[in-house]
Amino acid sequence: MPPELPPLNGAMTMSQVLQAYPGAQRALFARYHIGGCSSCGFQPTETLAQVCERNENIPVEEAVAHIQDSHQSDASLKISVHDFEMLRRAVPDLVVLDVRTREEHDAVKLPGARLLTQELVQEIFTHEDKTRPVVLYDHTGTRSMDAAAYFIGHGFAETKCLDGGIDAYSQEIDPTLPRYRIEIEA
Repeated sequence: MPPELPPLNGAMTMSQVLQAYPGAQRALFARYHIGGCSSCGFQPTETLAQVCERNENIPVEEAVAHIQDSHQSDASLKISVHDFEMLRRAVPDLVVLDVRTREEHDAVKLPGARLLTQELVQEIFTHEDKTRPVVLYDHTGTRSMDAAAYFIGHGFAETKCLDGGIDAYSQEIDPTLPRYRIEIEA
């Protein structure tokens, strides 16, 4: 059972909101054009109420409801590593796309995965059957959600993202795949 999420309120800082609801920035951008670029960005220390106020006085309750609804929607886009493995066996030509960097992809990848490049996106959007399942993955399952939303927005309704990414897959399905961690430069 997933952990209980804290209730959202206008007094929470955006840092707290994003920690509890990782897809909140994507949800706010999609509906209100908040947080996607420097002109509409926010500071981690700003409260949700402050962000709503300076963005056309959006009612806080409305923004909270949208973030929570989007969180439920995000959860429906995820596929567990075990369900992914069953799908991969049932659909041998499953479209599996890696949204990590080229270096990460070259170092370790899931069987049959293709690195998602702009050229590949155009090829898929032009020639691929939109009813076929598509599974996207990244390192830990956070970045692939944006790519999944992009594919769904272009009509690929059977798009999922791998919950926990390649890291979870290597822990739970194939321990022969090397695990790694990303070092963030200060």
